[in-house]
Amino acid sequence: MSHPTPDEPTLPTGTLTVLMPVYNERATLKGLIERILSVPVPKEVLIVDDASTDGTRDLLRDEIEGRCPGVRVLYLDRNGGKGAAIRAGLPHVRGDYVVIQDGDLEYDPADIVHMMRCVTHDGAVIVYGNRFAHGWPPMRWPNRAINVILAGMVRWLYGAPLDDEATGYKLFRRDVLLSIPLRCRRFEFCPEVTAKALRLGHSIVEVPISYTSRTHAEGKKIRWTDGVVAIWTLLRYRFWRPAR
Repeated sequence: MSHPTPDEPTLPTGTLTVLMPVYNERATLKGLIERILSVPVPKEVLIVDDASTDGTRDLLRDEIEGRCPGVRVLYLDRNGGKGAAIRAGLPHVRGDYVVIQDGDLEYDPADIVHMMRCVTHDGAVIVYGNRFAHGWPPMRWPNRAINVILAGMVRWLYGAPLDDEATGYKLFRRDVLLSIPLRCRRFEFCPEVTAKALRLGHSIVEVPISYTSRTHAEGKKIRWTDGVVAIWTLLRYRFWRPAR
């Protein structure tokens, strides 16, 4: 049996669930799924449709569900937000690891390979994709400011040297993620899972990823008010302790 040379990177081991909460992403969803399925990692894709109204649900039923091996779809009856969709999907994951994947094209699924290597070869249990490792990508200044604030709060409140707390690419060992009691409904998933993971004593490793921001006109849903909620969430859970 051949073995990779020291200069040849090995592919990650272990199975992965790509957990994708989606709401009104008909324009990008099919192309995104094709890119995810091409990633050379043993995986399943679990899509949670958060009661879409733009035809996303029809696309899933007519062109994806039952036609794309390894893709499962969970349909929610009422729109609850990204956090609620993630929570609804967690009991259904089957992989050894779970990565959260937004339904747009801001994040490149090819970066999943680098994140998986970090857990399967280096022993990390939580990996965040760092959008800012090689400088700032094009981004509106309010978004840039809130990212700086949130990362600074994590360093100050939790002592964790994170550069990109609010990244949409978060990968967990499944048992670790399932052990975190989440209450989030919307975009406060990110600060809540970060805060509680750190309070539980887990370390978070960052790896560089690429990022292409989209505008609100193109479908971006997060608002400035979600930044305020994220700040409050980090403050709120600073002294959180799991129930015994």
